[in-house]
Amino acid sequence: MAGKRFPLDEMGAVFATEEAPTLHHNAPLAETASILVVDDHPITRAGLSAILQVEPCYHVCGECGTAHEAVALFKSLRPDVTLMDLKLPDAYGVDAIREIRKIDPHAKILVVTTYEGDEDIHQSLQAGALGYLVKGSSREVIYRAVRRVQQGRIFLPEPVSHAMQSCNCNRLTDRERQVLSLMVAGKSNREIGETLKIKEVSVKSHVTLILSRLEVSDRTQAVITALKRGMEHL
Repeated sequence: MAGKRFPLDEMGAVFATEEAPTLHHNAPLAETASILVVDDHPITRAGLSAILQVEPCYHVCGECGTAHEAVALFKSLRPDVTLMDLKLPDAYGVDAIREIRKIDPHAKILVVTTYEGDEDIHQSLQAGALGYLVKGSSREVIYRAVRRVQQGRIFLPEPVSHAMQSCNCNRLTDRERQVLSLMVAGKSNREIGETLKIKEVSVKSHVTLILSRLEVSDRTQAVITALKRGMEHL
């Protein structure tokens, strides 16, 4: 189910997990920034929280591991900065970012993820995130990222900036994205045509354009590129 994208209001009870979200009730100092940490791995959440709370200027007000919990906790806690993972068990993290920005258009969100694909970065920033931090970053980089996002400034570390600068600007159309998604799912041209209710010859044309836009020579390379760049997720 990881990586599946769907509106948060359609999830129903799907978000239920064995772990309840964690609320930190110890009152922060008036000058501290409150932080909400969202990640589906308990160890990662604990690690980020521990790193942040070493600094007296940061207070982790809550932790959770699903997109639905993230939206609910943001609504109740209104943190100064939200650290958001992209790969959550109930929805894509970008969906949670969009929902949070509906609640507060000025919400300050820092994506923290293992992904370095340019499409992931593009979608996160388009959804309203102010920064993109790769997991494994040093604590100094984490502090700098949170501080910049807290100030309402963009934070993109060097590997992420490089991915953005080197990305192919010829983005796919909505139909091409649909075809590519079905290619990643292993569907043949005939099956793609049946699913999208279009002629097989039209599918072939879309595939040709997709290969051209991604600058690859065959379907396998297109699928690998799509996964590597974060255009699709398994």
